[in-house]
Amino acid sequence: MISIPALTSSTSLTLYLLLIGLVAAERLAELITACRHTAWSLARGGREYGRGHYPAMVGLHTALLVGCVVEPWVAGRPFVPLLGWSALAAAVAAQGLRWWCIATLGKRWNTRVLVVPGLPLVEKGPYRLLRHPNYVAVVAEGVALPLVHTAWMTALGFTVLNLVLLRVRIGCEDAALTDGGRLRAPASVHSAGAAS
Repeated sequence: MISIPALTSSTSLTLYLLLIGLVAAERLAELITACRHTAWSLARGGREYGRGHYPAMVGLHTALLVGCVVEPWVAGRPFVPLLGWSALAAAVAAQGLRWWCIATLGKRWNTRVLVVPGLPLVEKGPYRLLRHPNYVAVVAEGVALPLVHTAWMTALGFTVLNLVLLRVRIGCEDAALTDGGRLRAPASVHSAGAAS
């Protein structure tokens, strides 16, 4: 049986802060990718939907990362091995799902809701299994990432606010795809091809 050595409080917090830094860098890479994809979509006549909720989404995701840093540090949240390692595994799996979505949508993936006329609905990769697979990743990560270092208040706060925001976001995406002629009705499909 493999034994994992115990981490000291300062070592676990340092490693956790490094993890949050890596996730922040990944988010920056996503935004850069999204900017390139936005230019590609707009050049092909793409139409943006839901511009009004976008700042709230960016703010909430930024607050998640800030909460992941502040709560364990200020509140002295410990690293609880069973919870922490399980949460880390879930967070890594969520990243894998997110990047599967990005790879599947290619240049059509975006942090904004953009629909390019004439392009068919994407129904491969995770989109053949789930209607909005990226949001499954977002929900899983929003719970798991804070719980790596027992930041339960951040996990709970993000989850509640994210569920409210996702209701708006998914409605916006479904309306955009219906307006673009890709969906007959939002409840009639099992996958979506907008940025989700």
